[in-house]
Amino acid sequence: MVVYSALTSASRDVTRDWLFRLCVSTLAMLLPGIFVIVLAVKQSRRMRLNVLAKVGVAIAVLGMGLAARPLMDGILRGKQERNMAIHDVAAPLFETADIEGHSYRLRDQKGKVVLINRWATWCGPCRVEMPELEQLYKDRKEQGFVVFGLSDEQLATQKRYLSKMPISYPMLTMSSGVPEFYRDIVHFPASFLIDREGRLQPVPATEDPFVGIKSEVDRLLGQSSRNQPEGR
Repeated sequence: MVVYSALTSASRDVTRDWLFRLCVSTLAMLLPGIFVIVLAVKQSRRMRLNVLAKVGVAIAVLGMGLAARPLMDGILRGKQERNMAIHDVAAPLFETADIEGHSYRLRDQKGKVVLINRWATWCGPCRVEMPELEQLYKDRKEQGFVVFGLSDEQLATQKRYLSKMPISYPMLTMSSGVPEFYRDIVHFPASFLIDREGRLQPVPATEDPFVGIKSEVDRLLGQSSRNQPEGR
C-alpha cells in the first residue's frame, strides 16, 4: 500500500499508468517473502530450521499469497478497459430490478441513448459524479436519454446512501439477469454508453471523465436527430 500510494502521488496520469503501479507494488509484496525463503533454504542446507525460522517461512508464504488479490484485480482491470473500449457492437442485454423492486430490461430502451453507470457508496468519484449525471439526465431525458445506476452492494446500503442523495434516474440492483460484461469492474465509477441502435460506444478519455460523458451523450443525441427524416 505504501509503494502503491507513493507511485500514485507521483503519477502524472493515474488512469493510464495503473498497470505499472500495480506491477511495482505487487513486486514489493513478493520480494520480502522471496528473500526470507532464499535465506531459509540456505540455512536448511547447514542445519535444521528451528521453530522461529519455520514460522518466518510460513508468514513469508502467506504474504506472497496475498499478492494474488492485486494480480486478480489487475486482470479484471484489463478486462474492464477492454470492454469499455468496445464500439459499434450490440450491447449485452440485461433484465433486473431497481431498488424499489420495479423491473427494467435494456431491450425496452431501443431508440434511446442509454448510459449505464457502475457505482458504489464507498467510491468518492462516484459521489462527485452522481449529481452531475442527475442534472444531465434531467436536461436530456426529453431528447431520449436514459441513465441507469447499477451497483452490487446490499440493498439496504444503497437505500441508506440514496436517502441523502436524491436521484431520479433508476438505480438498478445486480442480479442473475445482469451479464458479467457489466460485473467485471474494479475501477469505479465506470460508464457504458449505448446508442439508439443498441450498440456500445466508448466514452472519450479526458482529464475530467464527466466532460467526456457529456460530450459523447450530446454527440449521440445530435447524431440520432440528424439521422431522422424531416417532419418526423
